[in-house]
Amino acid sequence: MNVSSQFHALIPCAGRGSRAGSVVPKQYQEIDGEPMVIHTLRALSQVSQIDRTLVVVAPDDNLMVQLVQGHSWPKVTVAAVGGDTRAASVLGGLKALKQTGASDDDWVLVHDAARCLILPEWVTRLVLACQADPVGGLLATPLPDTLKQANSQRVTATLVRDDKWLAQTPQMFRIGMLLQALGQAAQQVTDEAGAVEALGFSPLLVRGSS
Repeated sequence: MNVSSQFHALIPCAGRGSRAGSVVPKQYQEIDGEPMVIHTLRALSQVSQIDRTLVVVAPDDNLMVQLVQGHSWPKVTVAAVGGDTRAASVLGGLKALKQTGASDDDWVLVHDAARCLILPEWVTRLVLACQADPVGGLLATPLPDTLKQANSQRVTATLVRDDKWLAQTPQMFRIGMLLQALGQAAQQVTDEAGAVEALGFSPLLVRGSS
């Protein structure tokens, strides 16, 4: 492990809100008077290990820069390199980090902008668990409910849930590994861990919270 490696947070924030059925993108919808992404950034700003946070927005997004400028977060920057998919936005963000001095050995913690209930202590737990790991890992929670397999809305089986986990974010990997993983994975991958798994690695599961 490179002891001089830095920790970067990367926040894909280029979504259009289509799945949420909203005119305003989900990450900009307000909770307690502030956009969800601001609550997210506030939590991450309290994680001492994070050296820098990069927010990836769509090329035509002018709002995020204004929101960041309204807060005293010198370590937060915005890059308008977002793509049509989450994977494309993360890949664009990784390239932006490399172009501004990040190394392949640096860690990146990818966290969804709208997951605004994240607590600093959960992120710290992930960093401490993964910083010496050869692969990296993600926050996740064991599946709490009975899981059914179905066909045409009819149950065909009840699945064992003891080894099933619900993936959360942040997901933490070396920049070089994640660039390779996302570069090789199809755009339909739904999270960074899935792309890393496709390379043949097994990410570490670090218990989060529902």
